[in-house]
Amino acid sequence: MVKHRAVITGMGVISPVGNNLEEFWDNLVNGRSGIDFATRFDTSTLPTKVAGEVKNFEPTEWLDKKESRRMDRFAQFAVAASKMALQDSGLDLEQIDRDRAGAVIGCGIGGVITFEEQKEVLMAKGPGRVSPFFVPMLISNMAAGHISITFGLQGPSLTVTTACASATDAIGRALRLIQSGEVDVVLSGGTEAPLTELAFAGFCSMKAMSTEKENPAEACRPFDRRRSGFVMGEGAGILVIESLEHAQKRGAHIYAELAGYGATSDAHHITTPAPGGEGAAKAMRKALTDAGLSPEEVTYINAHGTGTDANDATETAAIKGVFGPAAAKVAVSSTKSMTGHLMGAAGGVEAIISALAIERGVIPPTMNYGEPDPECDLDYVPNEARSVEVKAAMSNNLGFGGHNATIILKKFV
Repeated sequence: MVKHRAVITGMGVISPVGNNLEEFWDNLVNGRSGIDFATRFDTSTLPTKVAGEVKNFEPTEWLDKKESRRMDRFAQFAVAASKMALQDSGLDLEQIDRDRAGAVIGCGIGGVITFEEQKEVLMAKGPGRVSPFFVPMLISNMAAGHISITFGLQGPSLTVTTACASATDAIGRALRLIQSGEVDVVLSGGTEAPLTELAFAGFCSMKAMSTEKENPAEACRPFDRRRSGFVMGEGAGILVIESLEHAQKRGAHIYAELAGYGATSDAHHITTPAPGGEGAAKAMRKALTDAGLSPEEVTYINAHGTGTDANDATETAAIKGVFGPAAAKVAVSSTKSMTGHLMGAAGGVEAIISALAIERGVIPPTMNYGEPDPECDLDYVPNEARSVEVKAAMSNNLGFGGHNATIILKKFV
């Protein structure tokens, strides 16, 4: 069976560090954080005060006012980022076979903002006042649903929910659809809008989030000995992924080739990663094999790098187990130090970062790195971006439930 190559031809992003590609990239490579004190709700009774909020997002810039009011914020992000990605790709939807175009979107939670709002309506005003749009706004598949409806994509429309690995798994599934020849074009990535008091309270009860109270931009310290937990963020990252034949036929600009994907389960614990990062290591090995690359050929790893004790040490151990002597030479960075952790959207945004690193020859830094941890002893590109030719990049995302997902992007030749 012919295995078709997949390439990235368009990208769109809504994030705490920018709502267009150029602003997003400029802020990342210059180490500007999008993390600040949370403003969406009162944090006075919560131990965590900071978040990676999307700023200056007006849904009506992308959606009809009536339509936008019938979407939760996570779906608004997804449609906006998709429109941006399609515009970036130059793809003329009138010229494609819509039966061979689909959407595969990762989303870890769905409409939690709508859930909280409508619970308040129920308690205050009774069941008769609950919105008839409550369920369609709540369910996580509606990001992919709205994208398919908005653009008339009549191929597969799928939602992947594997916690913080959701978007990376979605991109991996999109790769498989392209490789099999089932579709020519897929809009893929992830979206999430989890910044609510209830979600904060839940993660605070787990003691998983950063407790920084003075300097919000320094709240997320991946791989640093002082790390105190992750910072919750929101946003969306969507990519236009095409078969190479389809992209070349229309003369598309190609950012990078999507070359490999691996996914595993720790089968260990609902929140704690397997000792030594065994499951994550297996996902990395599978992705490398799928891409036909050796560890020595990978220039850059965009790490999951959440800033939690368990994740950072475990992921470091996994990288060392897979890369062996090459682990000392590969550049590793966690851009979550600036964006916060976008949960189910993280892998979409970080795939975009990996593609831009390849195209532009710059690796964004891990910010707030100052005190080395003996368990975290790799090259984390501390505090300043690095100019280097990136021939291949790996992006890791790991999720509650033991989900591990890795994709490999490489320079298109």
